Amino acid sequence: MKQEEHKYSIEEMLGKVDHTQLKAFATWEDIRRLCEEAIEYHTASVCVPPSYVKRIHDTYGNRLTICTVVGFPLGYSVTAAKVAEVEQALRDGCDEIDMVVNIGDVKNGCYEKVESEIRAIKEACGNHILKVIIETCYLTREEKIAMCRAVTNGGADYIKTSTGFGTGGASREDVELFREHIGAEVKIKAAGGVSTLEDLEEFIRLGCDRVGTSKAVGLCKQ
Repeated sequence: MKQEEHKYSIEEMLGKVDHTQLKAFATWEDIRRLCEEAIEYHTASVCVPPSYVKRIHDTYGNRLTICTVVGFPLGYSVTAAKVAEVEQALRDGCDEIDMVVNIGDVKNGCYEKVESEIRAIKEACGNHILKVIIETCYLTREEKIAMCRAVTNGGADYIKTSTGFGTGGASREDVELFREHIGAEVKIKAAGGVSTLEDLEEFIRLGCDRVGTSKAVGLCKQ
């Protein structure tokens, strides 16, 4: 699709992309390429494994925004471990945190416990952006609505659909559900299965302030 056929410019869309490389076998060369692309194309951030945060910060300084993941991808680490991950990531130079909720707690209906964990992690983040991954593919509609409340009440900055490692990714229906039930200060990040420029534009049109994908820059080069 030609750029002029889009409602948004390529630059506008890339400015909302968390340029992502979270594969277990990602090498420094993969991460370096990701960072160079993020700088060249002005993506919102790079989203990377925690073990690469310090090297990225030492190599690129403030030339890009570094996002990393906590409790990833299954979410069932204890809260203290997740808080420790956040604290280490910030020491290493991370700017933003994407955490995974304890999905078992959600399925058990322990929504207040999930909210308390989000609040504890946001406290550890301080002024740094916290995005909360609820992994929609495993949840019922009622559970998703409960997570909208938990994310809002817990003080997080974003609700995020998916890790990209579950059985499904972002959907239009889930983003629309989020918009109906999150608080006014909470933003939306779509992730998982965003593989075309049409996908990217659709999620932005639906109101997503961030979109997590590894493919956007490559698509825009075509």
